[in-house]
Amino acid sequence: MSTPPKTSLLFERLMYACRWLLAPIYLGLSLGLLALFIKFFQEVVHIAPLIFQMDESQLLLKVLSLIDLSLVGSLIVIVMFSGYENFVSRMNISDSIEKLEWLGTHDYGSLKMKIASSLVAISSIHLLEVFMDIEKIENTKIMWYALVHLTFVISALFMGYLGKLSKHA
Repeated sequence: MSTPPKTSLLFERLMYACRWLLAPIYLGLSLGLLALFIKFFQEVVHIAPLIFQMDESQLLLKVLSLIDLSLVGSLIVIVMFSGYENFVSRMNISDSIEKLEWLGTHDYGSLKMKIASSLVAISSIHLLEVFMDIEKIENTKIMWYALVHLTFVISALFMGYLGKLSKHA
Protein backbone atom coordinates (compact mmCIF):
# COMPACT_ATOMS: atom_id res chain seq x y z
CA MET A 1 0.00 0.00 0.00
CA SER A 2 1.45 3.37 -1.00
CA THR A 3 1.40 6.50 1.14
CA PRO A 4 -0.79 9.38 0.00
CA PRO A 5 0.93 12.36 -1.62
CA LYS A 6 1.95 15.24 0.64
CA THR A 7 -0.64 17.55 -0.91
CA SER A 8 -3.37 15.10 -0.01
CA LEU A 9 -2.19 14.92 3.62
CA LEU A 10 -1.97 18.71 3.80
CA PHE A 11 -5.45 19.06 2.37
CA GLU A 12 -6.87 16.55 4.86
CA ARG A 13 -5.17 18.24 7.80
CA LEU A 14 -6.44 21.63 6.68
CA MET A 15 -9.94 20.28 6.24
CA TYR A 16 -9.82 18.64 9.68
CA ALA A 17 -8.58 21.87 11.26
CA CYS A 18 -11.53 23.76 9.75
CA ARG A 19 -13.77 22.20 12.38
CA TRP A 20 -12.45 24.90 14.71
CA LEU A 21 -14.39 27.45 12.65
CA LEU A 22 -17.46 26.10 14.46
CA ALA A 23 -16.08 27.02 17.91
CA PRO A 24 -16.85 30.77 17.64
CA ILE A 25 -20.31 29.89 16.32
CA TYR A 26 -21.04 27.79 19.40
CA LEU A 27 -19.63 30.58 21.57
CA GLY A 28 -21.84 33.03 19.68
CA LEU A 29 -24.89 31.03 20.72
CA SER A 30 -24.14 32.19 24.25
CA LEU A 31 -25.17 35.68 23.09
CA GLY A 32 -28.57 34.24 22.22
CA LEU A 33 -28.67 32.69 25.68
CA LEU A 34 -27.82 36.06 27.22
CA ALA A 35 -30.62 37.69 25.21
CA LEU A 36 -33.08 35.06 26.47
CA PHE A 37 -31.86 35.63 30.03
CA ILE A 38 -32.57 39.37 29.71
CA LYS A 39 -35.97 38.77 28.07
CA PHE A 40 -36.96 36.21 30.74
CA PHE A 41 -36.34 38.63 33.61
CA GLN A 42 -37.90 41.51 31.68
CA GLU A 43 -41.07 39.39 31.45
CA VAL A 44 -40.88 38.53 35.18
CA VAL A 45 -40.62 42.24 36.03
CA HIS A 46 -43.67 42.97 33.82
CA ILE A 47 -45.73 40.13 35.30
CA ALA A 48 -44.90 40.59 39.00
CA PRO A 49 -46.93 43.75 39.69
CA LEU A 50 -49.93 42.42 37.73
CA ILE A 51 -50.26 38.98 39.35
CA PHE A 52 -53.18 39.96 41.60
CA GLN A 53 -55.01 41.67 38.71
CA MET A 54 -54.72 38.77 36.23
CA ASP A 55 -57.22 35.99 35.91
CA GLU A 56 -55.99 32.39 35.85
CA SER A 57 -55.85 32.07 32.07
CA GLN A 58 -53.81 35.26 31.67
CA LEU A 59 -51.38 34.12 34.36
CA LEU A 60 -51.14 30.70 32.77
CA LEU A 61 -50.28 32.28 29.41
CA LYS A 62 -47.57 34.40 31.01
CA VAL A 63 -46.09 31.41 32.84
CA LEU A 64 -46.18 29.38 29.61
CA SER A 65 -44.24 32.12 27.84
CA LEU A 66 -41.60 31.90 30.60
CA ILE A 67 -41.48 28.11 30.17
CA ASP A 68 -41.10 28.65 26.44
CA LEU A 69 -38.09 30.92 27.01
CA SER A 70 -36.52 28.39 29.38
CA LEU A 71 -36.98 25.57 26.85
CA VAL A 72 -35.29 27.60 24.14
CA GLY A 73 -32.47 28.44 26.56
CA SER A 74 -32.00 24.78 27.43
CA LEU A 75 -31.96 23.91 23.75
CA ILE A 76 -29.23 26.49 23.14
CA VAL A 77 -27.11 24.98 25.92
CA ILE A 78 -27.58 21.46 24.54
CA VAL A 79 -26.64 22.56 21.02
CA MET A 80 -23.64 24.57 22.24
CA PHE A 81 -22.08 21.83 24.32
CA SER A 82 -23.08 18.78 22.29
CA GLY A 83 -22.19 20.44 19.01
CA TYR A 84 -18.81 21.51 20.34
CA GLU A 85 -18.08 18.02 21.72
CA ASN A 86 -19.30 16.25 18.57
CA PHE A 87 -17.74 18.45 15.91
CA VAL A 88 -14.88 20.44 17.43
CA SER A 89 -13.17 18.93 20.48
CA ARG A 90 -13.76 17.14 23.76
CA MET A 91 -14.13 19.50 26.70
CA ASN A 92 -11.36 19.28 29.28
CA ILE A 93 -13.25 19.90 32.48
CA SER A 94 -11.39 19.09 35.65
CA ASP A 95 -12.94 16.87 38.30
CA SER A 96 -13.05 19.81 40.73
CA ILE A 97 -15.60 21.59 38.52
CA GLU A 98 -19.20 20.39 38.43
CA LYS A 99 -19.73 18.55 35.15
CA LEU A 100 -23.08 18.19 33.44
CA GLU A 101 -24.11 14.54 33.61
CA TRP A 102 -25.13 14.34 29.95
CA LEU A 103 -22.00 16.03 28.63
CA GLY A 104 -20.27 13.78 26.14
CA THR A 105 -23.22 11.38 25.85
CA HIS A 106 -25.11 12.99 22.96
CA ASP A 107 -24.12 11.95 19.49
CA TYR A 108 -25.37 13.72 16.38
CA GLY A 109 -28.52 11.54 16.20
CA SER A 110 -29.54 12.13 19.80
CA LEU A 111 -28.82 15.84 19.37
CA LYS A 112 -31.24 15.95 16.42
CA MET A 113 -33.88 14.16 18.52
CA LYS A 114 -33.42 16.62 21.41
CA ILE A 115 -33.88 19.51 19.00
CA ALA A 116 -36.95 17.91 17.39
CA SER A 117 -38.59 17.13 20.73
CA SER A 118 -37.83 20.65 22.00
CA LEU A 119 -39.43 22.13 18.89
CA VAL A 120 -42.52 19.99 19.49
CA ALA A 121 -42.68 21.18 23.12
CA ILE A 122 -42.25 24.83 22.12
CA SER A 123 -44.84 24.46 19.38
CA SER A 124 -47.23 22.82 21.88
CA ILE A 125 -46.90 25.79 24.21
CA HIS A 126 -47.61 28.22 21.36
CA LEU A 127 -50.60 26.17 20.27
CA LEU A 128 -51.95 26.14 23.83
CA GLU A 129 -51.52 29.92 23.96
CA VAL A 130 -53.52 30.17 20.72
CA PHE A 131 -56.29 27.95 22.08
CA MET A 132 -56.47 29.95 25.31
CA ASP A 133 -57.08 33.08 23.23
CA ILE A 134 -59.19 31.30 20.60
CA GLU A 135 -62.00 33.86 20.41
CA LYS A 136 -59.56 36.58 19.29
CA ILE A 137 -57.89 34.57 16.52
CA GLU A 138 -59.38 33.85 13.11
CA ASN A 139 -60.03 30.23 12.16
CA THR A 140 -57.57 30.09 9.27
CA LYS A 141 -54.73 31.20 11.56
CA ILE A 142 -55.70 28.53 14.10
CA MET A 143 -55.69 25.94 11.32
CA TRP A 144 -52.19 26.99 10.24
CA TYR A 145 -50.89 26.90 13.82
CA ALA A 146 -52.29 23.39 14.21
CA LEU A 147 -50.84 22.25 10.86
CA VAL A 148 -47.39 23.60 11.70
CA HIS A 149 -47.52 21.87 15.08
CA LEU A 150 -48.65 18.62 13.47
CA THR A 151 -45.77 18.92 11.00
CA PHE A 152 -43.30 19.22 13.90
CA VAL A 153 -44.86 16.21 15.66
CA ILE A 154 -44.82 14.03 12.52
CA SER A 155 -41.24 15.11 11.71
CA ALA A 156 -40.05 14.26 15.23
CA LEU A 157 -41.78 10.87 15.13
CA PHE A 158 -40.33 10.13 11.70
CA MET A 159 -36.82 11.16 12.82
CA GLY A 160 -37.16 8.93 15.89
CA TYR A 161 -38.28 6.02 13.76
CA LEU A 162 -35.40 6.52 11.33
CA GLY A 163 -33.00 6.75 14.28
CA LYS A 164 -34.21 3.41 15.60
CA LEU A 165 -33.91 1.85 12.14
CA SER A 166 -30.33 3.06 11.75
CA LYS A 167 -29.36 1.74 15.22
CA HIS A 168 -30.73 -1.70 14.37
CA ALA A 169 -28.98 -1.80 11.00
